[in-house]
Amino acid sequence: MTSFVELLGLFLLLMLPFLYETNHIFRYYFKFLMYYGIVSFNSIVLIPAFLTRPCDVRNLLWASTWCHRVSTLIGLRWELRGKEHLAKDQACIIVANHQSSLDVLGMFNIWHVMNKCTVVAKRELFYAWPFGLAAWLAGLIFIDRVRGEKARETLNDVNRRIKKQRIKLWVFPEGTRRNTGELHPFKKGAFHMAIDQQIPILPVVFSSYCTFLNDKKKILNAGRIVITTLPPVSTEGLTKDDIDVLMERVRAQMIETFKLTSAEALQRYKPLKKGGIPALAAASASSASSASASNATKTVATSATPVADAAVAAAAAVASNSSAYGQPPGYGAGAAKASLLKTL
Repeated sequence: MTSFVELLGLFLLLMLPFLYETNHIFRYYFKFLMYYGIVSFNSIVLIPAFLTRPCDVRNLLWASTWCHRVSTLIGLRWELRGKEHLAKDQACIIVANHQSSLDVLGMFNIWHVMNKCTVVAKRELFYAWPFGLAAWLAGLIFIDRVRGEKARETLNDVNRRIKKQRIKLWVFPEGTRRNTGELHPFKKGAFHMAIDQQIPILPVVFSSYCTFLNDKKKILNAGRIVITTLPPVSTEGLTKDDIDVLMERVRAQMIETFKLTSAEALQRYKPLKKGGIPALAAASASSASSASASNATKTVATSATPVADAAVAAAAAVASNSSAYGQPPGYGAGAAKASLLKTL
């Protein structure tokens, strides 16, 4: 005779597809559970392999090979532009905007292009085992943000090593992840490091997540993200006195690219019903997608206005009738209206 527990388990199993399709809160937690669960499982599996060459940044290539398919499972697609800049065999400081822990999935999808690359992370992540232990064995750099002097000593040691071994160092200069549809002020650490060793800054820009992610409302839908690598910014001949100018120059380039690619991503968010994105938006998206990352700043100057105008119209449609775009009611007001209308 079938027990009550077995029947209950079967009922819950049969309910999973229904809850996934009809309840955005359940879908949000289920996707993140899959993400963290698979990464943690892979960490356990890979730790013995990492022990054969501990703290070697090449271990991260193994990790990305095992983990990059998580994006497909949760419905995220990544498009890399400016691959030639990222693939160049050189020591550099990569500065990227930070919106969510989903950024890591984007990194997993491009790690094979970067080859030798490691990341600066907060010390607290080391204690999130098994991921933290695997990350340390894979060569991640953990710093104690509370003890500033100790953090500087760690980064100085790392700085000398990355130049000698031609390693790319990935830094999130905003410090904290915030999915607000804009780039926040940068901290100076990455720019100090680049000038100290006279190595280039390589800006990397993730387009906005606001079309598919809203943490406050617990929404995580399928989404497409453009990752744009801009041309490297030289630091040769610069001194500590040039840090502020360098930082603002890089941030301005990243903001312009962020606006352009975020507008394009929103335009491709096709409605399920008639109406929605104007024809101008589709034309602008087509032209923007064909532009290469090397002339991204030029493209901004010539086409940002029509692209932004079309995106504003689309964002307004999402805000007024989010269900037409496959979003649950109430989504647009939090993400599209508050963030994209303000930014674009």
